[in-house]
Amino acid sequence: MSDAAYDRLRDAIVRGELAPGEKIKDSDLAEMLGLSRTPVREALTRLVESGLIESKPGVYTRVSTLNQDDIAANLAVLKALDSLAMDAAVPRLTDRDFQVMRQANKNFAAAVKKQDVSKALAADDAFHSVIIDAAGNPVIKRIIEQLHPQLHRILYRKFSGLLGGEDTINHHDQLIRVCEQGDAEAAANMSSEHWSHLGDLISGLFASNELSG
Repeated sequence: MSDAAYDRLRDAIVRGELAPGEKIKDSDLAEMLGLSRTPVREALTRLVESGLIESKPGVYTRVSTLNQDDIAANLAVLKALDSLAMDAAVPRLTDRDFQVMRQANKNFAAAVKKQDVSKALAADDAFHSVIIDAAGNPVIKRIIEQLHPQLHRILYRKFSGLLGGEDTINHHDQLIRVCEQGDAEAAANMSSEHWSHLGDLISGLFASNELSG
């Protein structure tokens, strides 16, 4: 039950259904989800750990705001972990893995064409999860899964300008080709450049106050 509560509340925050800065009560959330307060409280504890919820006992529990420094820190960690995953995964990737990655990119392209942000982000996650799983490091996977929702909050709001274009589709295609060649260093560098570019775009959004709140 706590996993279900966590998933539903995380998605509500990512999609903006629970707005940045919005104060929340476990009793209200339990009623909304049709659950008891115990699994909701457990879910809220996990959401605090992932940075999606801010809590001061006896004072407030609220959805965290979008903070540029926090996002920059998350991106730096995600970029480093992605490079580690690439180094470990590329030698282990199989033909089946490449088929899954190609299909995920096709799904991503189809979702971009329809501007279906939820499906596009799911497809992008499916693409990169092949590499994360192949790396065989549960610590990398656990931390990436914990940090991704913070980034997804921004991607959900500004998808078209950040990932929703041909450049991301082409990046996926190029990454597959480099991985097939077994060049882990080139794959890690290519992925690192993509993360840096994404970070620059997000910084620009903060500078123009397009991510206020």
